[in-house]
Amino acid sequence: MELRYNNTIMLIARLFYFANFAALAFLLPFLSLYYQKELGLTGSQIGVLTGLAPIVTLVGGSIWGAVADASRKHKAILLIAIAGVWVSVWGIFRAPGFLLLTVAVALYAFLSSPVIPIIDNSVMTLLGDRRDRYGLERVWGSIGWGVAALFAGALIQHGGLHWAFYGFFVLYGTLFFIALRFPIPQVSIATHFWQGLRQLATNTRWILFLLVALVEGLSLAIFLNYLFLHLSDMGASRTLMSWSLTVATFSEVPVFLLGHKLLRRWTPVQLLAISMLLTGVRALAYAGMSAPWQVLPISLLHGPTFAVMWTAGVAYSNQTAPKGLGTTALAVFSGVTFGLGSALGALSGGWLYQHMGGVAPFLWAAGASIVAVLPFIWVHRRALFRK
Repeated sequence: MELRYNNTIMLIARLFYFANFAALAFLLPFLSLYYQKELGLTGSQIGVLTGLAPIVTLVGGSIWGAVADASRKHKAILLIAIAGVWVSVWGIFRAPGFLLLTVAVALYAFLSSPVIPIIDNSVMTLLGDRRDRYGLERVWGSIGWGVAALFAGALIQHGGLHWAFYGFFVLYGTLFFIALRFPIPQVSIATHFWQGLRQLATNTRWILFLLVALVEGLSLAIFLNYLFLHLSDMGASRTLMSWSLTVATFSEVPVFLLGHKLLRRWTPVQLLAISMLLTGVRALAYAGMSAPWQVLPISLLHGPTFAVMWTAGVAYSNQTAPKGLGTTALAVFSGVTFGLGSALGALSGGWLYQHMGGVAPFLWAAGASIVAVLPFIWVHRRALFRK
């Protein structure tokens, strides 16, 4: 019997996005601080841990996505991954030494990599000819992150950094039971799996799309890792820094809510080009700040850059993937963005910040965004000027 997207399934999907990103909001922003303050790790050790995770995510996402599509065991893999993430984070929390901590971080990155690609692909499949409404579901992840971040900050301020883990354990444990209720549709592969994978890997337009995703991930990593350092150099308060993060997070909400209208008005190719050009503008704006308060209006561009890119990227991946390889395509897209792109952004941004100053990483992000989008625009030039 074919699954159809109804109100019950819609509610489960929204709860899944909300709980997943709420759990991550409790943990991820505070991990580096936990490593430093609670575990006493050096800057180099923290760099190893933060650089390791995105690389493992890239490899893990591609492997898990391929296994899920080839075996058609998406639900089992999703549940195994969620349970494994919970256990691996417990390992991070209780690791007695740096070596075991590194293993736990690598396991977390590997096991978490298929979770969102499987859900995204399932939601897109269930939506059918209403796939442009994906943003209406995904927005609940942004709401979950924003709401949880407010509570997490207050709890951690009063109870200590251990509350980052306690909040995560409760929310991610809830996520497992939500996942049990979520129906994963099975899509038959139109061709042999390896033939479809070869078709995807040799698609020039897909490769250029991944270049765009790579540079967007690079830029996001620079914004995440070096904006607060740049603001600190300018004398900004931590309150202003936290407000900039809140403004950026909630700027995603209207974009995801209006995502279906954006995809009806413009093609994914047009939206990707717009988002990348605006990413360049955002990076230049950060580089040109003359006063710390200017970070607040600039952070409003997070929605028109990241949220637009993600909405369009999911749609583009779904359109491009051979039938039955949707999870693989989304896993590669996610892995390139948050895996390889994040790693390159963290490493290149760190070198530029150390040797050329706080403005240099943002100028690099701006230049890379413009350069990456040019071949993408050229190859898709016909699609750019038509609906």
